[in-house]
Amino acid sequence: MAEKTFDLIVIGAGPGGYVAAIRGAQLGMKVAIVEREHLGGICLNWGCIPTKALLRSSEVFHLMHRAKEFGLKADNIGYDLDAVVKRSRKVAAQLSGGIGHLMKKNKITVFMGAAKLAGKGKVSVKGDKGTDDLNAKNIVVATGARARELPGLEADGKRVWTYKHALQPPHMPKKLLVIGSGAIGIEFASFYNTLGADTTVVEVMDRVLPVEDAEISTFAKKAFEKQGMKIMQKAMVKQLDRSADKVTAHIEVGGKVEKQEFDTVISAVGIVGNVEGLGLEDMGVKIDRTHVVTDEYCRTGVDGVYAIGDIAGAPWLAHKASHEGVMVAELMAGKHPHPVKPESIAGCTYCHPQVASVGYSEAKAKELGYEIKVGRFPFIGNGKAIALGEESGMIKTIFDAKTGELLGAHMIGAEVTELIQGYVVGRQLETTEEDLMNTVFPHPTLSEMMHEAVLDAYGRVIHM
Repeated sequence: MAEKTFDLIVIGAGPGGYVAAIRGAQLGMKVAIVEREHLGGICLNWGCIPTKALLRSSEVFHLMHRAKEFGLKADNIGYDLDAVVKRSRKVAAQLSGGIGHLMKKNKITVFMGAAKLAGKGKVSVKGDKGTDDLNAKNIVVATGARARELPGLEADGKRVWTYKHALQPPHMPKKLLVIGSGAIGIEFASFYNTLGADTTVVEVMDRVLPVEDAEISTFAKKAFEKQGMKIMQKAMVKQLDRSADKVTAHIEVGGKVEKQEFDTVISAVGIVGNVEGLGLEDMGVKIDRTHVVTDEYCRTGVDGVYAIGDIAGAPWLAHKASHEGVMVAELMAGKHPHPVKPESIAGCTYCHPQVASVGYSEAKAKELGYEIKVGRFPFIGNGKAIALGEESGMIKTIFDAKTGELLGAHMIGAEVTELIQGYVVGRQLETTEEDLMNTVFPHPTLSEMMHEAVLDAYGRVIHM
């Protein structure tokens, strides 16, 4: 049994788990990681990465149609969906293979199989070749989450899809219904709409991208509708009638139910944590609505057992999971890491136009009692945006009027998922409006709009 004893066992090799394992190994621990399906988890194999590969293809396709604007010629523009999907899967496979290399490099022992907590410091792994019994002082549960399926709206992989089916589509949708307008739903709606699908998005809340600032949601809705999407807000899909070649959706809106026919439906109504079969509750780990209850350091209350990433609750983001993985490994090593603050984690949605945000929305800041100053700057006022042919968008900043603290930043437009990190760093360093105003932003760049949005909050905007 000596070879089966470790300092740390990580269950789940997604962006939380594999990072926790690597940081643990860097800190001198003997580490094992257990994965039942793919190294890299959902993010690398079926989420963040392959979806971005698909969206890049649709972005290029969109730009090809705009060739004339740039003085270029492109005739007989088309696409090969199978080739688009193949590229996406190749990108995912490349990165998943890279995780395997990182495990070897850091001398982390990989067990492929289904894990279960078998008592204090014990993990049983059932694999193809039998069962391995592992021991460790510390155990990190990083088993992630899966798509939520509502009764009557379950995916069948033929006409009704989850994100997995949408990544490897059995056909190109002609008339598409997307249920849910969070990041996953809107990204797939954007991809298929750009490739020519007649796309309808149904959202139960009163606006699309409901976690974003209301002003950004309104801007996004107008942009999506301009691209030909149909957006139904405060609406609910009550029933799906399926046949071989179509789905009839019963959609309740304004107190009435209307029927619409589609050939494809994508359900993107949230996620549920993968908590089943792990023996968590037998160990005394508390679970609330499919998520493990933890403190700010991801401790479960059971000695030596931690939970990180999607299974530990919102925000359900890969970068949050990775940072939690580093934090718990350092905690085990006797270091004093800072807890991860959800309000300092950026959210990014890779639709067209892109959406990104960090911190509080305007409404949330007011709800918390802040007296605020708000600044805005449009893409149309930025030279680089005009040169790129990307004049549609805006950046919004929210400051504490009393202290100058940057409370929140919200963006929509080209490359804002890259720009947002500037404000993330600013919040981490407790930057004030004065620091941002005195920072020299390079020209010509999109980032200059970040400067102008700060200046606007204090009545000092230059180019508007």
